[in-house]
Amino acid sequence: MKKMKWLSCILAVMLLLSACGSKEKNSEKSKGDVIKWKFGHLADQNHIWHKTAEKFAELVNEKTDGQIEISIYSNNSLGGETDTINAIQSGTADLVISGETMQNWSPKAALMAVPYVFRDLDHLKAVIEGDIGKEIEEEIIEKVKLTPLYYHTRAPRNLTSQEPIETPNDLKGFSMRVPNVPLFLKVWEAAGAKPQVMDFNEVFTGLQQGVINGQENPVDLIQSGGLYEVQKYVNRTEHVYSWIYILIGNKQFEALTDEQKKAVKEAAAEAQAFGDDLYESELNEIETKLQDEGMEFVDVDQDAFREAMAPAIKEALTKEQFELYERILKVE
Repeated sequence: MKKMKWLSCILAVMLLLSACGSKEKNSEKSKGDVIKWKFGHLADQNHIWHKTAEKFAELVNEKTDGQIEISIYSNNSLGGETDTINAIQSGTADLVISGETMQNWSPKAALMAVPYVFRDLDHLKAVIEGDIGKEIEEEIIEKVKLTPLYYHTRAPRNLTSQEPIETPNDLKGFSMRVPNVPLFLKVWEAAGAKPQVMDFNEVFTGLQQGVINGQENPVDLIQSGGLYEVQKYVNRTEHVYSWIYILIGNKQFEALTDEQKKAVKEAAAEAQAFGDDLYESELNEIETKLQDEGMEFVDVDQDAFREAMAPAIKEALTKEQFELYERILKVE
C-alpha cells in the first residue's frame, strides 16, 4: 500500500513538472508572437496627428518589448474615416483617429463638435477630462465598439473661401463641404449656405473643379490638405472648438494580456503629452505658413453666426443631446 502511495506521488510530481514545462513553452511562444496593428488617419505625414501617432507606435513597441508593431497609414490610405471605422469593426484595420463622425453610431459623440458650445480651449479640456468626457467615452466603447486611448485638442474650425465672408449674409449661394455630421449640415443651412457631405480626401479636387466654393476645418488640416492652393481666405468663424480621439477596436484591445494593455495605456499617456507640446509650438507657425502661401485671415461677426446657427442646434439635437449641451455650457 505504501509502495502504491509512493508511486502515485512520483507520478503526480512528473505530471506537475510536465505541465509547468508546457506552460513555459506556451509562454515563450506567446512572447514570440508579434501583434501587427494597422492605424489609419486622414492627415499628411507633417501633421501633428501623424507625428504623435509615430511616437505612440514607437512607445508601444518599446514598452511591449517588440510584441506589438503599429503600421501607420496617413492621407486616408486605408480609406476615409468612416471606412476605417467600419474596417476596424470587421477586423481588417485596428486604429483610427475620429471625433464627431462617430455620432453616426454614438449620439453623445455629436457633442464633441457642436458649434459655439465651447468657449475656449480651457473650457474644452475641462469637459473632456471631466464627467461629461467620461460619459462620451463610455458610449463610444459601447456603441462604436472602439476604445479611446488618447486625444488631441483641435484648433478651432474656420471657413475657407475664394471671397471674404464676414457675416451669414455673405453665404447666399455658397456651396461648401462638411464632414458626415448631420448637425453641420443643419447649422450651415440655417446660416444660409449650401452644405454637402464629402470625404476630406475629395475636398481639394472638389474646390479645384468648382464642385464646392469652400469648406470648414482647423488651420492644421487646411495646411496639410494643401487647401491654400485652391482657397484664398480663412474666415475666422471659430465656430467649433473640438477634440478628436485616437481609438482602437474593442476586440483588438481586449485580445491583449493585462501586461500589454498596461503598456499600451502608458504609451498613450506619454503620446498625449507629446501631442500637447506639439500643438502649442506648431499652431502659430501653421497660421504664418498659410499666410506665406498667400492666404488672408478675415475677422468675422461671430455673434451673427452664433445667432444664425442657434435655432438649428436646438432643433437638430435630441432631448438627451440638448440636455448634455446645456450641461456643457455650465462647466467652468
